[in-house]
Parts: sequence; structure tokens; C-alpha cells
Amino acid sequence: MLSIDDNDELQNRDISGTFIKGMSVLKSFDDSQATLTLARIAGITGLDRAVVRRLVLTLVHLGYVKKSGRNFSLTHRVLVLAGGFLRGNQFGIHIQPILNKYAAHLGSAISLAMLDGDIAVYVAQSTLTNSPISFGFTIGSRLPLLHTAIGRMLLAFADPDLASSLVETSDFDARTTLAIIDRSVIREKIIEVRQQEYAIVDGEFEEGVMAFAVPIGTAGDLKAVLGVSEPQSAVKSRREQTRYINVLQDCARELSSAGVLG
Repeated sequence: MLSIDDNDELQNRDISGTFIKGMSVLKSFDDSQATLTLARIAGITGLDRAVVRRLVLTLVHLGYVKKSGRNFSLTHRVLVLAGGFLRGNQFGIHIQPILNKYAAHLGSAISLAMLDGDIAVYVAQSTLTNSPISFGFTIGSRLPLLHTAIGRMLLAFADPDLASSLVETSDFDARTTLAIIDRSVIREKIIEVRQQEYAIVDGEFEEGVMAFAVPIGTAGDLKAVLGVSEPQSAVKSRREQTRYINVLQDCARELSSAGVLG
């Protein structure tokens, strides 16, 4: 039986290249690209068209992808892959109720995100039935790191060398006129976030939207990040912005005390 110590690096011979390629095909589908052709998947992954065809047809055979004409899309079966993670970390039993409690107190939906390579991924979200506005993000949604509060918070509390590398190499998609387009300035913003232990990003990712984020855990031992987005008109005053940060920090402390995120 293969035994791998947590501190050991896997050798190339222990890695399945085909599996890596298959996973890259699955990850090519996202919020903005729910339906893709083989040519488009090949373009996104950088894989040979023939290789992509075999991988996609295998995923169709396994039930994770469905075919409609020349187009392909994910099926609900991919949720099974996330189910083990969510159940194993007791999201439904412990995390969800805590998120719901503080979301109700705040009057806004709260999201929980983790770092996945060079993006942030939503892994949990409060269920607030009377939320005044929805920004369309759900569990599994992916966010860029550089122009979002959640992304900057993840970078601020990540390993400094990793954070520095990600600032230099992450996709630089300035979606609004307020987006900072100088990576050195973004680096300074991340240092500021690390010092104050919260992030506020105003209008850089979405026009007219202010976002807040706080860490769960400490620098070097970050478990996840909590985030909230609101229309700028709802959080104009510094007092109101401070309220959002304080509620998120209270939520983070309770999640940390519960010990369900490792």
C-alpha cells in the first residue's frame, strides 16, 4: 500500500497525467462558460483537440458531462464530488447555521471562500430568504484575487511567497474604471489588509458594489475567508461599513471556535 507523508513531495512517476488533463477539462466550465464546444475546451486547457475529445467523451460516459449537438455542459453528478468535502467538514450541521445566524443579523448574505490555485472559490453561503439583493454567486462560483475583497483577504493571509507570486501572475482583468491597474499598488493594498485584518474593495470588481471580507484563522494558518457584497448606496457611512466588518469578525470567531474548518 502506498504511504505518503504530508511533507513528502510526490514524484512525477506517481502523478497521473491523464487524470490531471481530465480535471482541467472539468474546470474549464465556469459561471460564464457553462456550455462549451470541444474546440473551446481545447483552447481553454491548451490540450490537443483529439485528447480533449477522448476526455470529454469519457466524462460523458461517466455521467459528469452531457452532450447536446456540438455543445457540452456539466451535469448535476459533479455535485457528488463536492458532497464528500462538504459533509466531511460538517458544513450543513455546523457551518451553515452559523452563516445563517449572522446573515440574518446583518441583513445580507454571507459567503465563505477558500483559495484554489490562482482563484477564490465559494464553498458555502448563507441562505437568507429576505436578502434585498443577489449578485448571482453560488457555491462553486469562482472569483479573481486581485480586484475582490475576498481575493485580497486570501492573499493577505496566505504564505508571503505564494501571495507575491500570485500578485504577479494572476489574471489581471480590470472589469471597472475603478479597478487598480498597477500590481505594485495592489501589493500595497494587500499589505494594508494584512495589517488591519479586513478588506474593503469599492467598485473594483462590480460597478456600484462595495465588498467586505475578513479571515477565519490567522496569518499563516488561514482556514477560509468570509465576504459580503452590498450596493454602495447601502454602506455609504464609515459607521455602517464598520458594522459590516464587526459582524463578519464575530461570525469568523464563532466558526473558528467551532473548529469545523480544521
